[in-house]
Amino acid sequence: MIKLQMKKIAVLGSNGQLGNCIRKIAPDYENSYEFIFTDSQTLDITDEDQVSGFFYDNKPDYCINASAYTAVDLAEKESDKAFAVNADGVGYLAQACTDHKSILIHISTDYVFDGDTNLPYSEDDFTSPTGVYGESKRKGEELALEINPKTIVLRTSWLYSEFNKNFVKTMLNLFSQKEELGIVADQFGQPTNANDLAEAIMDIIQTSNKTFGIFHFSNYPETTWFEFAKKIAAFSNASIQLNPLTTEQYPTPAKRPARSTMSLDKIEEIYRIEPKHWENSLEESVRILTQQ
Repeated sequence: MIKLQMKKIAVLGSNGQLGNCIRKIAPDYENSYEFIFTDSQTLDITDEDQVSGFFYDNKPDYCINASAYTAVDLAEKESDKAFAVNADGVGYLAQACTDHKSILIHISTDYVFDGDTNLPYSEDDFTSPTGVYGESKRKGEELALEINPKTIVLRTSWLYSEFNKNFVKTMLNLFSQKEELGIVADQFGQPTNANDLAEAIMDIIQTSNKTFGIFHFSNYPETTWFEFAKKIAAFSNASIQLNPLTTEQYPTPAKRPARSTMSLDKIEEIYRIEPKHWENSLEESVRILTQQ
């Protein structure tokens, strides 16, 4: 009896939120896939020789690029570093994927849009980032799609989980320290539980006939940071006074998109992935975090 060789999945940036969520569910797929987890210490994607060597040694069938420079405000000062990771490094990965006939699943962001709209963005809409972080992520998308025809770009938004630093964990921490807190109430987007994104990626990998290109994935529907924070408080039974702020009242070095809501129709239609309501995913995440 000939034993079929398992497909290999390389997960880059495995110490981040998404990487940790994929690591958590990897045992569920161990009979079908071999996972290779790397982080910035074991694989520097900004080093073309390292990337080339990694692919030569491991020959992954799939490369999930969950590594990124995500310091949105700091990127305004560290543009070289942001572009090195979010653009140049992605180009090196795309080239290595092309050389080894690997499928690249690259994670991008709603920050490629300027947010100057009242309608959800489709994958084909014009991108116009408002800051260095968004610009670097857009360049990464372009390089990935240009260099490797077998690329799936997944744009997501407002990512959170039980891992690493994120809005939900920050709120829970502040709720325990303060009696009152101001939260921006005029920026709209879609919170996304990184565990849901991890599952969606595995659903895509298991789909036999792949469609490549750009897809949007998040939880739904849209909300504001203020309403998001209110639900975190409600699910954690926090007794805190939350006050709505305008963007002008809470200035940041990098301008945020006012409404970066994304249409989820394409991923539902092509990959039959049905995103979850953000409140349901948030409630589960808060339950896990408050039990830790």
